[in-house]
Amino acid sequence: MEPKKNPKANVGRNSSLFFAIGLALMLFLTNYAINFKTYDKAAIDIGKLNLDEELDEEVPITEQIATPPPPPPPPAAPEVIEVVEDEEEVEETVIESTETSQEEEIVEVEEVEVEEVEEDIEVPFAVIENVPVFPGCEKGDNNAKKACMNEKINKFIAKKFNTELAQELGLSGIQKINVFFKIDKNGNIVDIQSRAPHPSLEKEAKRVVGLLPKMKPGMQRGKAVRVPYFLPIKFQVQD
Repeated sequence: MEPKKNPKANVGRNSSLFFAIGLALMLFLTNYAINFKTYDKAAIDIGKLNLDEELDEEVPITEQIATPPPPPPPPAAPEVIEVVEDEEEVEETVIESTETSQEEEIVEVEEVEVEEVEEDIEVPFAVIENVPVFPGCEKGDNNAKKACMNEKINKFIAKKFNTELAQELGLSGIQKINVFFKIDKNGNIVDIQSRAPHPSLEKEAKRVVGLLPKMKPGMQRGKAVRVPYFLPIKFQVQD
């Protein structure tokens, strides 16, 4: 019996092509089945909007404002207008002219003396032409007078200042007090200010500086001027 299949036909030569087509078809169907969604029509029904219906909103009445009554009508004008005669006479004010004539005598005005106000000039101690002179420091130039003045003031403070006050206040160690004062144009000590660790030390510093003797005032361009001075006070409290 002869076989029906052609022995020359090769069925497996296109098998890879058919497999690829079938695989692509299956992937398409699978993707479509996964992404396929259905919706319930009743769930998405949003209803119908009727624009013809009017919203009636009731406004609550909070307060009733009484309407004020209308103003009364103006009085009626009289039918006959009576003219009243003004019997009082008004005196007119005559304004005299302020212009002068050539015949009028001119009053001479005396010369007005203007008093010169002396300015209270303040010049720093470091740049003044002639420094204030402490008693006993009259010799030498400006620098020598400055050095002598600093030495004399330090000795005076060391002698007069009550250093035992710090121990009585319970302070210990090195105490620093800064004192500021000015030597006015008359040579007096004024405007004393002090800064210290304790108010009692500030008061003592002001007291001692106020005892400084009167000095010869500082001079700037031949005039006495005010000169500020800074004095540091430093001492060790004895334990």
